[in-house]
Amino acid sequence: MTMRFIVYGAGAVGGVIGGRLFQAGHDVTLIARGAHRTAIHDRGLVLESPDESVTLRIPVAGHPREVGFGTGDVVLLGMKTQDTAEAVRALAASAPPDVIVTCAQNGVENERLALRSFARVYGVCVVLPAAHLRPGVVQVYSAPVGGVLDVGRYPGGTDDAAHAIAAAFRDGGFGATPRPDVMDHKYGKLLANLGNAAEVVCGPGESSRRVAALARAEGLACLHAAGIAFTEADMSVYADVLDIRPVGGRSRFGGSSVQSLQRATGSVEADYLNGEIVLLGRKHGVPTPVNELLAHMANEMARDRRPPGLVAPEEFLAAVAARS
Repeated sequence: MTMRFIVYGAGAVGGVIGGRLFQAGHDVTLIARGAHRTAIHDRGLVLESPDESVTLRIPVAGHPREVGFGTGDVVLLGMKTQDTAEAVRALAASAPPDVIVTCAQNGVENERLALRSFARVYGVCVVLPAAHLRPGVVQVYSAPVGGVLDVGRYPGGTDDAAHAIAAAFRDGGFGATPRPDVMDHKYGKLLANLGNAAEVVCGPGESSRRVAALARAEGLACLHAAGIAFTEADMSVYADVLDIRPVGGRSRFGGSSVQSLQRATGSVEADYLNGEIVLLGRKHGVPTPVNELLAHMANEMARDRRPPGLVAPEEFLAAVAARS
């Protein structure tokens, strides 16, 4: 397949994937907003890794209507889930209904949102240690393999497009396997991402691990109660594939939700990570007090533009007990 990748949401994950595809010779257009779009347009996208820093002159637009869609276009969604519905509406007003839409996003709601407007939707299970804290700059903390991007058709299966997209990802230096059960892997990744809000509330590292483990236990109970198949990530495989090292002498500080607080964006995706477990728990009669309070507190901290890690784990657990 001859493909142009239109990366809609060129932040940490989207920017790194788009940059690596562009470096590998693929046709890439980025869609970014505000100061990030201006910086890419004026100076290029700076892609930093443990081994190098490169400036890439990638075409960039501010909205899907500026792109001019054609045959063979593959849209790669990279925004947080709380922004996906608005992005899909904008995309549907500009792109043909048969355009390929791939969801390189955490959580399990994005594919459902995209399928309402587009028939050809693909899920991507993303394991990519990336960061985006400054306009025009994205960072990937593993090299030479930047991450793992397994892809499959939604709601299930693989086809020629899935194989072609996976091959392009491999061109860009990522591990990528076409998976007919890609959503099973995304549900498995969801369990790991329940710790994102724990990092926001209690801080990255050891301080949040106990809380994250409790959130994961609730998540497991909900997936089992709902009869949802999932495949948890084999971290030993990722350890063999990825070589995570500092970039510019600095290690990555926290995951994507922590970065949202660092950039003071005003929102996090907790409603679609921890909130997904809360939803399942309410539907199937499984208590989820840890995930419920994590989502509430993470959203509140993001809205108030507070820094991460303001609540000690003991204080958080006491608050959970008080609400039970």
